[in-house]
Amino acid sequence: MRLPLFLVFAVHALLSSALSFGGRPDAMVWDIVEKRDLAQDIVTWDEHSLFVHGERVMIFSGEIHPFRLPVPSLWIDVLQKIKALGFNCVSIYIDWALLEGKPGEFTAEGVFDLKPFFDAATKAGIYIIARPGPYINAEVSGGGFPGWLQRVRGGLRTGAPDYLNATDNYMSNICKIIADAQITNGGPVILLQPENEYTGAHPYLPFPDGAYMEYVIQQALDAGIIVPFISNDASAQGHNAPGTGLGEVDIYGHDGYPLGFDCAHPDVWPNNNLPTTYTSNHVKQSPSTPFSIVEFQGGSFDPWGGWGFEQCSALVNHEFERVFYKNNYASGVTIFNLYMIYGGTNWGNLGHPGGYTSYDYGSVIKEDRTVTREKYSELKLQATFIQSSPGYLTAIPGSSSTSIYSDNPDITVTPILGNTTNDGSFFIVRHTNYSSLASTKYRMKLPTSRGIVPIPETNGTLTLNGRDSKMMVTDYDVQGTRLLYSTADIFTHLKHGDDTILILYAGAGERNEFVLEGLSGQVNTIKGAAPDIVKSDNATSITLVSWTAKPEGSLMQAGDGFYVYLLDRNSAYNYWLTPIDNSTSKLIINGPYLVRSASISSNELHVKADFNVSTAVQIIGVPTDVTKFFINDVETPAITSNLSVILNVTITPPPFTVPKLSEQTWKYADSLPEIGSGFDDSLWTVADKQFTDNTYQPLLATVSTYASDYGYHTGVLLYRGQFNATGNEKSFSLWTQGGSGFGSSVWLDDVLVASYLGNGSAEGYQGKYDISAIELEVGTSHIFTVVVDNTGLNENYDPGYDDMKSPRGILGWRLETTKATNTPINWKLTGNFQGEDYPDHTRGPLNEGGLHAERQGYHLPGTPTETWATSSPLDGIDKAGVAFYATSFHLNLPSDAWDIPLSFAFANDTAAAGGAYRAQLYVNGWQFGKLTSNVGPQTVFPVPEGILNYGGSNYVAVSLWALEEGGAKIPALELVAGTPVWTSREPVVLVHSPAYVEREGVY
Repeated sequence: MRLPLFLVFAVHALLSSALSFGGRPDAMVWDIVEKRDLAQDIVTWDEHSLFVHGERVMIFSGEIHPFRLPVPSLWIDVLQKIKALGFNCVSIYIDWALLEGKPGEFTAEGVFDLKPFFDAATKAGIYIIARPGPYINAEVSGGGFPGWLQRVRGGLRTGAPDYLNATDNYMSNICKIIADAQITNGGPVILLQPENEYTGAHPYLPFPDGAYMEYVIQQALDAGIIVPFISNDASAQGHNAPGTGLGEVDIYGHDGYPLGFDCAHPDVWPNNNLPTTYTSNHVKQSPSTPFSIVEFQGGSFDPWGGWGFEQCSALVNHEFERVFYKNNYASGVTIFNLYMIYGGTNWGNLGHPGGYTSYDYGSVIKEDRTVTREKYSELKLQATFIQSSPGYLTAIPGSSSTSIYSDNPDITVTPILGNTTNDGSFFIVRHTNYSSLASTKYRMKLPTSRGIVPIPETNGTLTLNGRDSKMMVTDYDVQGTRLLYSTADIFTHLKHGDDTILILYAGAGERNEFVLEGLSGQVNTIKGAAPDIVKSDNATSITLVSWTAKPEGSLMQAGDGFYVYLLDRNSAYNYWLTPIDNSTSKLIINGPYLVRSASISSNELHVKADFNVSTAVQIIGVPTDVTKFFINDVETPAITSNLSVILNVTITPPPFTVPKLSEQTWKYADSLPEIGSGFDDSLWTVADKQFTDNTYQPLLATVSTYASDYGYHTGVLLYRGQFNATGNEKSFSLWTQGGSGFGSSVWLDDVLVASYLGNGSAEGYQGKYDISAIELEVGTSHIFTVVVDNTGLNENYDPGYDDMKSPRGILGWRLETTKATNTPINWKLTGNFQGEDYPDHTRGPLNEGGLHAERQGYHLPGTPTETWATSSPLDGIDKAGVAFYATSFHLNLPSDAWDIPLSFAFANDTAAAGGAYRAQLYVNGWQFGKLTSNVGPQTVFPVPEGILNYGGSNYVAVSLWALEEGGAKIPALELVAGTPVWTSREPVVLVHSPAYVEREGVY
């Protein structure tokens, strides 16, 4: 007997206490929040979700940083891969340090121009959450702060007037660019986040400072921002939430990184790290806004000396997604952004000192843009289901229980209750010990429109395997047919003419059960193994099916015009839900490596897809008037099979070769002539500032040698310290600092005194060196040459500490004599050529450092190397120093139709190298790799097409800094091609890479 709705839900509430702190209760409790007056009506919200153009939407978003992929024509490739997941949004940080390398001079052109990214997002059908900072963290140098902020005395991220004034030019310019791209102007930007993770501060700094946050918001408003403001508290503490007063945002959001960043132990899920208070926190902190997680863990950063991003991907893998993301759905999240969805590359010194060149992040899309990780496919299953389930957006999260819904206390179930039985309810099932590896048997009892139903209704039990989670449904609307319940996960469903198609999936070997209402007619198996049990009762219009997931899958007819695909999870991974352009209709496509789009023109269906193997392509939902089929503009014969059209796609990887770098002719130049006698440093910067504006580190010496005091903020730093010998010098004490993973070397004239080889954690080193064995005649002039590797500026996570101001270079020194006196040293220094007046605006202010070859511009294509000696980095140098090698080669790859990832692979064997070394890789002038042989971990450096010229000449340069007496060589270096993918991506446009021109005033 069907119970009245009020009785069903009364029983349900009694069972679960589900509304005791329901997820969106402001209609039931109170609403004390007054929304900021909106200047537009396109993006609005209520306590459930956003509305865009009046339509309620689930914001499924992923973080991508355009600046970490400096090939604008590839942005749409990544955005289409995100769209294919079922996502409709991306979030982007914008790095101030790349756009205002000199105070007052803002530039956003070429690879730093955001307009092509906004255009690509619009074309791909992707919304944008813009996050311009001015502070962004983001594992970038300075957390996005330009190095010259070290000379601002006021506290960073505070209301200090000089700090606020320093942000004005950037915020005015960048927010105007964003404003032009708002959805109100036809662009993709729907939300803007002011500041970033404004959550904690020095204990004696008044915090949070509402006036400071209001200043940042007003900067955006003054520039024309009218879309809503959203926050991202680093944890759910309610800072700047609506109703908190000055500095409040429109929509409160927070972050979550429950597993932390321990890539060394990818199998360890610590106890009690599964968030279980998100719902109750949201009720307390921001009940009138959608529950928003603006950053949730999609991977992990990895430090110098770390374990590599494949282990980070294993830490935050497909199992993590199943347990943790579904737990977030149980909390009712409707604005959900994953950090990162695509990480990219810390090219050109843009990264922070806590990380190396790769910013793969172990994310869903790999650094080389491939989508081969299982976590991509798992996430596609989840996002497609959520986007196929509009009832989820208004369902109300309830309390978790180990007894109400399951007979086994080892199973925890969290309900998300529909407002009526026509809206559907959702039940997240997980292990009570969320990290359990056990396969646990259990039975369920779920409230439905037919009352409380014991499940399975047939004999037996359900099974939840280790580190898995399920999202069961009751009273779920499948295109007008009621799915009374399903214990298996739903991928999607669609209407095709008079037919309805539903796709269910489960882990291989798992037994599941579902019940459909209102169907009549024949029930049979069309393809594959028959279900275990089928019960159909025309009198009650109930169809019950018990089935076991098998790799071969099956298709059954559950009634007239109603078809169900029963798949195992690995088979479901190959399915895509693809909208038909300019239509509300969709296709289900099975087979390709990636599906980008589908369109219909007249009687032709055109599918844009990528393939890494030959495969049969199954298309479900093809309109009846389509008679011709095209895959990537190639007409392909089709066979009609049951509900599908089958197209066989055969690919033959093209023949191609890449050069063997070991067989290339390399040219060599000395890149440390500074240790030679007679080197002219007359154009170097004199360290003569007797005062520093750097408030982080007081001066220990009579003058400042902090690099940023003189405008040098990036890459390798060099110092020359001249002194007149007394003949009594015995020791030289030196404090150098370059950030985590840094190294340094010291020469006295042309004699190596010592090198600090570095490790993954120390950001500075204080050494005392015995120089008594070096004869220094009285009155003679000598030079200390110091080379310091700057691995980036510290981030500035907590206001009040000003960690970003931690200086780089030489922080202190002492040349001690046997007479208990000190010999004075006069210092000069250099970094990148012309510092803040850097000449290469195409590649930006951070791309090159201070090595002699870099200052000369020898890393740029077209460098005249004809007169250089012939020598290979595989031969190296036989003493400590810095060598610079260059070679050129042609590529002729069929990239018009094939996406072929290329990487430069170094062998990392310090013993074979002859000693510790540091190397930098330049490709057509772009620095795309920093390697530390004794620290690691990175040895393989992907370089995208567009930086590499796949159809022409390429110039590659490598700097080799040998830190030890015996010199060093690179044991092996090769250009490696990944698996070719027949692609439907848009053509890649070669990035403008200005060639070498002799630099005026170079030294």
